[in-house]
Amino acid sequence: MKTRTKHITRLLGAAMIAFALSAGFASAVAPALAQQEEVAEEAPAAEGEEGAEAPEAPEAPEGETAEGEAADAAPMASEEPAVDHNPYGLKALWDEGDFVSKGTLLVLVIMSMGSWYILFTKLFEQRRMFDQFNRVIKLFAPTDTLKEGIDALPARNSYRVIAEDGKEAVEQFSKGLSSEVTLTEWSTAALSRSVDGLASKLQGGLAFLATVGSTAPFVGLFGTVWGIYHALVAIGVSGQASIDKVAGPVGEALIMTAIGLAVAVPAVLGYNLLIRRNKAVIERARRFATEVHLRILSGRTA
Repeated sequence: MKTRTKHITRLLGAAMIAFALSAGFASAVAPALAQQEEVAEEAPAAEGEEGAEAPEAPEAPEGETAEGEAADAAPMASEEPAVDHNPYGLKALWDEGDFVSKGTLLVLVIMSMGSWYILFTKLFEQRRMFDQFNRVIKLFAPTDTLKEGIDALPARNSYRVIAEDGKEAVEQFSKGLSSEVTLTEWSTAALSRSVDGLASKLQGGLAFLATVGSTAPFVGLFGTVWGIYHALVAIGVSGQASIDKVAGPVGEALIMTAIGLAVAVPAVLGYNLLIRRNKAVIERARRFATEVHLRILSGRTA
């Protein structure tokens, strides 16, 4: 009986120990199982959210993109820019203009060519006169008499004419051709005439420049008026003031105005420049005439 009771007691103790162990194991494992269940529930949600996003389109290879751009650019590079023909330029003005327009244009061209020719030739002549004066001072000053000074000057020197006129005036006075005036007055008048002749030579061509400078704008204005007249005629014939009807005549008018101004402005500027330089040349000629006059008054002529 006691043996049986002990056996039952051991069984109850073992059961209680097993129960306690099972309770502790369950309390220890339960949190871990709960965490695993939460992770398992979050994983499908995350997969659902990632699946909801639209997949990105595959990018094209860089080689293919560059080749496509090159293929698109090739036709553009091969195409040459088209050159537009200007139907209202100078060529159209000459081809489509009547005899009045062409005559006006020719007059302006002749004026321009004449102006530039005179301007360059006179500038060259004035430059030569300046150089000749520098040589005259170096060659004439060291001589003792007027005759020696004349012989020392080059034969084609413009200032030599002044000295020769002074020597000739002395010879005429010594022959008794002028008995009522003094040698001073006689020689002064002769040298003044010589300087005036040189000045008159320098003035050649300046009248043409002055004429061109004052009349070229009006010649261009005449072409402008004629072009506007053509524009009005074109409007009257067509019955409508469209741009294609008036663009040609109005363009012709504007071109004529521009050409007239382009001819007149250089002529006026050239005229003023030549006048100023002529004054400098004449001042040098008068200075040399004074030197010749002093030689005459001092009696050193032969």
